[in-house]
Amino acid sequence: MKFEIMRDRLLDGLNDVMKAVSSKTTIPILTGIKLEVTEEGLHLTGSDSDITIQTFIKAEENGEQVIRVIEEGTIVVQARMFNEIVRKLPTNDVEIEVNENYQTHIRSGKSEFHLIGLDPSEYPLLPEIQDDRQFVIPADLLKSIVRETVFAVSTSESRPVLTGVHWEVKNGELVCVATDSHRLARRKTTLDQMPEGEYSVVIPGKSLNELSKIIGDSSEPVHIVMTQQQVLFKTSDVLFYSRLLEGNYPDTSRLIPNEYKTTVTVNGKALLQAIDRASLLAREERNNIVRFSSLEGNVVEISSSSPEVGKVEEEIQATSIEGEELKISFSAKYMMDALKAVDGQDVMVQFTGAMRPFILKSVHDDAILQLILPVRTY
Repeated sequence: MKFEIMRDRLLDGLNDVMKAVSSKTTIPILTGIKLEVTEEGLHLTGSDSDITIQTFIKAEENGEQVIRVIEEGTIVVQARMFNEIVRKLPTNDVEIEVNENYQTHIRSGKSEFHLIGLDPSEYPLLPEIQDDRQFVIPADLLKSIVRETVFAVSTSESRPVLTGVHWEVKNGELVCVATDSHRLARRKTTLDQMPEGEYSVVIPGKSLNELSKIIGDSSEPVHIVMTQQQVLFKTSDVLFYSRLLEGNYPDTSRLIPNEYKTTVTVNGKALLQAIDRASLLAREERNNIVRFSSLEGNVVEISSSSPEVGKVEEEIQATSIEGEELKISFSAKYMMDALKAVDGQDVMVQFTGAMRPFILKSVHDDAILQLILPVRTY
């Protein structure tokens, strides 16, 4: 094979597929990236067997020639080395040529590299996925859903299914839930074109984080196809496959309380900043605990103390406090994560008692719901 390509376009494509390449893989061929050039353009594929990313660089874009194909072909090159070489080439014109025995030559300006390639026939094929079960979601909405849920997945491998986000489609609604059994994040959304039937999949949190980076700030719609073992996210030039987590996701709907004893409405940004300040002292102890008390006159007190360091107290004016008086302690980090997901709007925090889970949501809608378990302090 032999072709010429613009270096900056090749780097953009490599940046995407490199996100799927892991140095820890036990399958040697997966330390490589597959390049496949045809008249239409160049396909780059990277995989760590959990995530597979394929990106496509068109030979022509907006009337400009990006790739000049002299001879079609396929090769697998060592991913990290190839990426570093392309990054440091002296000019924007790159020529790549593969001779017999997979000898790969990369030329740019007066610089020439010779790499030993790998046999592309050993590279795993992309999973077969039927397109009949797909729906479309705007890229910015997909990024929001990931940002508002993925932080709450479990980092412990003791229950692998909790390291993913549960995506469920039913009754024309997409509900995404993440929990690590100390907190829970839920995001509901209705889409214009919902697929027929019901779906329930658990997508690894790590996959969703990488997907979010690849979507970037693009505004185009993302097509989502779900199967038993895989989910595929497609944009016009990227295919992002992720394996799904096996196992039954716990029924989280029964964790969310139905009645509340105390409801506090407060500015989310003010509460976030106060908890951030209070956690300065809480950080000294491992547990990072902040106390929240409701006072007379719609005032909330945020406090924290550490025997070695000192203590902090701060009062915030709430919009309203309804119901019983309340004192509750919780992890500052969990509360700050939840408030960041709701994103600075006015929030409603609803409590059912000092030792029961409480929920947090935006005053304007309940599309985003965050649930946190309090901490016992004596």
